This record gives sequence, C-alpha cells and structure tokens, in this order.
Amino acid sequence: MTVEATTERVLRLLALLQRRLSWTAAELAAELGVSGRCVRRDVQRLRALGYPVHAVSGVGGGYRLGAGTRLPPLLLDDEEAIATAVSLRLASGGTIAGASEAALRALAKLDQVMPSRLRAEVRAVHGSTDTLIGPVAEIDAELLVTLARACRDGVRVRFHYAGRDAGEQERTVEYAGRDAGEQERTVEPIRMVTTGRRWYLMAWDADRADWRTFRLDRMRAAVATTWRFPARDHPDPVSFVQRSVTGAPYRYLARVRVHARPERLREVIPAQVGRVEEDRDGWSVLVVGGDSLDWLAAHLARLDHEMEVLEPPGLREAAGRLARRLAGLAGATSEPGAR
Repeated sequence: MTVEATTERVLRLLALLQRRLSWTAAELAAELGVSGRCVRRDVQRLRALGYPVHAVSGVGGGYRLGAGTRLPPLLLDDEEAIATAVSLRLASGGTIAGASEAALRALAKLDQVMPSRLRAEVRAVHGSTDTLIGPVAEIDAELLVTLARACRDGVRVRFHYAGRDAGEQERTVEYAGRDAGEQERTVEPIRMVTTGRRWYLMAWDADRADWRTFRLDRMRAAVATTWRFPARDHPDPVSFVQRSVTGAPYRYLARVRVHARPERLREVIPAQVGRVEEDRDGWSVLVVGGDSLDWLAAHLARLDHEMEVLEPPGLREAAGRLARRLAGLAGATSEPGAR
C-alpha cells in the first residue's frame, strides 16, 4: 500500500474519531474497510503525531479522541463545512464582544481551504440572504465564561448590577421591586438564556431569598467565589426568563384568549414578545405586556384570529376606542376635508 493511501486512511480515521464520542475497533475496521490490526497501527500513527487517542475498556474495546495540547485539524464533510461557514457568518453579527472579529477570522481560514464547489454554495447562501437584526446588547466574552463556569461548578457569583437610572429595571413576575443606581448582588447561578438580542441569567438571589432574572449587559465586575451552594429545586430556566422578559418589565400585562392552536400562534408570536399557553377547544391564551393599553390593542388587532380579552378590563375599552377610530376611517369619504 502506498504512503498516500495510508495517509488518506489515517485522516479518515481521525475524521471518524471526531464524529462521535467512542468507537469499537470492529466498527472502525468496518468503516475503513481494513482489519483490526490495521486500525491499531493507524491509532499508533495518530498518537505519534500528537493526537491523544485513548483506549476504551469494556466489552469489545474501542477508542475515543481525547483533549490534547493543540487543536487537531477538523475534517468536515460537505454538509458540516457549509453549516459551519453559515454559522460563522451569523456569529459575525452577534452579541458577544470580540466574537464578531474572531468569527470573521475563522471564516476567512475556512474559506481559504474550502473546495471551490463548496465555496460557491456558501457564497450563494450569503449572497441571497439578509439578516434583520434590531439593536443588540453586546456583552463581554469573559463575563459569559465566568458565569458559565459558575453554573457548571455550582459556585456563587458577585457582581454590580445597574438599576433603574442606568436603563431598564430588573424585574420578574414574582418580584416587582425597584432598585436605584447600581447595587452589589450575590447569586447562585443556574443557567443562562438568550433571546437572540439579549442574554439573561436565572439565579437564586442570596440577599432576597428568591429567584431572579438578570441581564448580562447590565452586569459589571462579576467574580466567581469559592462558595459552593447546594442544589435546590428551581423553575424551568427558559420558562422563567420568558415570563420575565414578556411581562415583568411592562406597566400592563394582558391575557387574551385567541381562537388558534398554540403551535399556530407561536409561529407569529416570538418567545421574547409573548407567552402562549394552551387553553381548550382549539383556543390558546396569549400573555403579552406593554406600557400602553392602546398600543396593546393595536398590536393584538393585527392577529388574524378571533379573540377575547380576559384581563385587564381596560384593554376592552382601548379596543373599543380603536374600533371606533377604524370605523371612522373606513367610513370616511375620499373628498379632502369631508366630514
């Protein structure tokens, strides 16, 4: 067998080891079309090149690729290469400080080595796609890592948190208090949740003895302590943060029955805008917040479904005012100045 064929087979072996956590020797031999003895020799070749291929004990034995001192070359198939390139392009306009530049650098490296046929497909996707992104709150990558490690290790975190005078007030459905200025908070972090535009941390507030939602872009000087906290029962982080961002920051919280299945309604109501709850007989309950009842009525009227206001009662009055204005608009003549 030629050196070129051996090199190609070793690279295929490396690609297989990157594809999933572990392989038996028999599985690798079948994928490569060689004997088990040949697989063992190729594993030794990878180890000699510095790749930590570990033997897996147990019935049948096997191998897995461990973490080494340097990144091995990523061997991507066509679909993986296209998905990676498109994801890097999206990340270049993301919310993590410094990640945009890093994503562009990685995309440039990938573009340089990508086969021309795949490069053309990726550029076709980029050239045919625009991204509609509103204002985003950029956060520091180091803060993200600090909080992620604290969630993983179960240790408390201290940070300064901006109050009402620095932007929006941190509030949740369960907590409607107001802080002024910037305060030091000590929390037991559970999980981070992103809506695409903003990042949030769900944590147990040690001083307030309750669950809270914190915006990462309003944190400063976050430090992970060595205080390990015991595990406690907690709400579902995604549902908890959704309740916070869709209702708590607003003056009014509306509940409206909508004649549509929940899955149909969720297609037009983003999770960060409103919460959709299942009702009965093909109806759903939409929970959405706003600082103006007239604004809420106007936006709810855009839904092409039969609706019934559950609360607050003032929303019915706002809907009535909107209906009278629309009726007047529909009945107006085309003559300028006509009444």
